[in-house]
Amino acid sequence: MCHNPSVVASLDEFSNRIGNVFLARGLKKGDAVALFLENRPEFVGTWLGLAKVGVVPALINYNLKETPLVHCIQVAGCKALIYGAELSNAVADISDKLGEGFPLYCTGSKEDDALLVKGSVNLDTLVSEAPHSPPTLLEKLNYADKLLYIYTSGTTGLPKAAIIKHSRYLFMAIGTYHSMGWQQSDVLYSPLPQYHTSGGCMGTGCALLHGATVVQRRKFSVSRFWADCVQYQCTVAQYIGETCRYLLNQPEQPHDKQHQIRMMFGNGLRPQIWEQFQKRFNIPKICEFYGSTEGNANIVNMEGKMGAVGFVPPLVPWVYPCKLIKVDEDTGEPLRDENGLCIKCKADEPGEFVGMMIRNNPVRDFHGYADKKATAKKIVHDVDRKGDCAFRSGDILVADEDGYFYFKDRTGDTFRWRGENVSTTEVEGVIQKTVGTAMAAVYGVEVPGVEGRAGMAAVADPDGHLDLNDLAKGIQRALPAYAQPLFLRRVKHLDMTGTYKFKKVELQKEGFNIEVVKDDLFYFDARKGSYIPLDKELHKKICSGQMRL
Repeated sequence: MCHNPSVVASLDEFSNRIGNVFLARGLKKGDAVALFLENRPEFVGTWLGLAKVGVVPALINYNLKETPLVHCIQVAGCKALIYGAELSNAVADISDKLGEGFPLYCTGSKEDDALLVKGSVNLDTLVSEAPHSPPTLLEKLNYADKLLYIYTSGTTGLPKAAIIKHSRYLFMAIGTYHSMGWQQSDVLYSPLPQYHTSGGCMGTGCALLHGATVVQRRKFSVSRFWADCVQYQCTVAQYIGETCRYLLNQPEQPHDKQHQIRMMFGNGLRPQIWEQFQKRFNIPKICEFYGSTEGNANIVNMEGKMGAVGFVPPLVPWVYPCKLIKVDEDTGEPLRDENGLCIKCKADEPGEFVGMMIRNNPVRDFHGYADKKATAKKIVHDVDRKGDCAFRSGDILVADEDGYFYFKDRTGDTFRWRGENVSTTEVEGVIQKTVGTAMAAVYGVEVPGVEGRAGMAAVADPDGHLDLNDLAKGIQRALPAYAQPLFLRRVKHLDMTGTYKFKKVELQKEGFNIEVVKDDLFYFDARKGSYIPLDKELHKKICSGQMRL
C-alpha cells in the first residue's frame, strides 16, 4: 500500500465492489460482518468496502478456533462471516454452531470450490462481477458512527469487541503519523496482524490517510524481519510484545545492521533488553507508546527515553487528563479519601492508569464494547469530583518527577504472596534473561490453607535443554524470596494471543495439580536452593499443610 495513484485507484475500485456486493445482499448501516483472514492487501480493501456502506467489520484474530471464534462472531452480533481459504478448516469446525443458513463468504480460493466450507459463497466471484462505481448509500455516514470492532486480546477471558468509531480511527492514525515525525516518503515495515490496532490502525492508517508506503507480511517472521527491511528499503518499523526479544535471540546476521531503519515504534519492549536491542541492530530511535485499543488516554515516549512508555507534562497535567490512582492491592478496587474521591499517586508511587472521560468528545470519550456489561466494568466514577468518570486501563504504571511513565504490571497479573505484591512481568523478565531463549509465563496459584497465591512459572523447553540449576541460581540472584516462583512447569510451548501476550487463564486453573497437569512439575526447595521434581508424596504434604511454605 502506498501513495502510487494506480495503487490508490485499485484499492478504491476494489472496496467499491465489496460495498456493492453486500448492499445487494441486503446488509445496511450498523450491521456487523466478521472478517477472518490473514494479512493481505485485500484485507484492508474488504473492511474499507464494508465501511463505505456503513457495515461494521469485526476484525477477528486468525489464530482463533472453536469456542473463542464462535464467541467473537456472536458477541458483535455479526450477520455474516468473510473468511480466507487458508482458514477453511477453522470455519468448518464451527459452521454448525453459527446457525442454519448463516451467510459464509470465502475469499482467496482461486475459484477452487473444494476450498469452500459447505454452504459458502465464493466472494471473489461476486466481487469480480460487481460494479466498481461508488456504492449508492441509503443513509449518510459521519465521524461519530461505528467504523470497526477490534477485539481485546483475551488474556484474562474471552475477547471483548471494542468499538472503534471513525473519529477514533482518524485520531489514532493522524496522531501516530505526526507524533512519530513521519514523512510521506517513509516506508513502514509492518509484520503485525491487521486485525489489531497497532497494525490495522496505526500502521495501515498512515498509508490510508497520509500516503506513506506500508510493507506487510502475511505473518510475522523472525528470520525475515531484517532481510525484508533491507529488501524493501524500509525506514520505519513496528514491533509489539515479545517480537523484539525474538529478534534478539536470533544468531547475528550481516543484514542486522544493513537496513535503513531510522526509527522503530511499538509497545512492549522490556527495559531489560532495550539498550541491547538498540545497539545490536543500530536503531537510532525507539518510540515506545502505551495504550489500549479501546482506551481514551494513550501516551507516547517520543524522545526515546529508555524504558519509558510515555510522557505527560507534570506542570500542566490538564493538557492531557490522564493520571494514576491508588488501588487496593488485593481487590484492585480504587482507594478513596474521606470525601469518597480517588486518591492520586505521587511521583514514584505505582497506581492504575486512568483516562478522564468527556462524553461525546471524539477523543476523550470511552466508546466501550459491544457487550454493555463489559463496558460498565471499565469505568470508575468520582475520580476528581463527584459525578465525573474515567476509563480504567487495568494496568499499573509509575511516573517519575519529570512526567515519564513506566509500565509495571497488569492488575490481573499481579499476585500477593507473603504479604508482598509480585509483578509477573518482572519475574518473567528475570527467567528469560537467566535461561536465554526460553519463554516463560508467570502467575499466582492457590495453595490449600495458605493465604495469598504462590508464584508459579511455566517455562517453554521444547528441546529439553532447560538447566534447572542455572535457573534456580538466576532467580535467587535477581529476585527477593517472596517473588521466587515456588512451582515450575516445563512445557513444550506457550500459547499466546495475536499480540504476543501469554494466555495464562488455563495454566492458572490447573495450577500445580499433579492429577491434572501432564507436564513435568517441580518445587523450589529453599534449603537446597534448587528445583526438585514434584511427585505425589510431596504434593500431598504441600496440600495437607505438612510442609510449611
